[in-house]
Amino acid sequence: MKVILLQEVENLGKEGDMVEVKNGYARNYLLPRKLAIEASKGNITQIEALKKKRAIREAKELEEAKILQERIDGLVLEFEKKAGKTGKLYGSVTSREIAEKISQVVGINLDRKYLELGEALKEIGEYPVKVNLGKGIYATVQVKVQGEEVEEEEAEES
Repeated sequence: MKVILLQEVENLGKEGDMVEVKNGYARNYLLPRKLAIEASKGNITQIEALKKKRAIREAKELEEAKILQERIDGLVLEFEKKAGKTGKLYGSVTSREIAEKISQVVGINLDRKYLELGEALKEIGEYPVKVNLGKGIYATVQVKVQGEEVEEEEAEES
């Protein structure tokens, strides 16, 4: 049975795609959940409208990602953490802290899962961090970790 997907269905297709599925799958799963409609002549004309809407939406999302990239790319974020004389931090700078700082500076809500940071930063220094904005667009921020020196007595008490 040929059906037209009304929204993206995992392992099947995207919104507006016409796919061939088994009758039972269409009748018992896709159609009752309003994930698809039967591919009749009238419905096929609806496909074109759905595809146009999807193309417009994807172009808008791409444009928004590019604008965000311009705002984020090249940002320098500074963090001050307690550190020993060797440059090791007492703690670390995590992706959550970096995402919060970007959110404060840029004014958008950025989730830490978009940051490509292997592990938390545990030493003083400068680190480039890639931000995945989706649609194949990446921005890079420079993270500077500076240390507040802690006297030996304080460090031993902690």
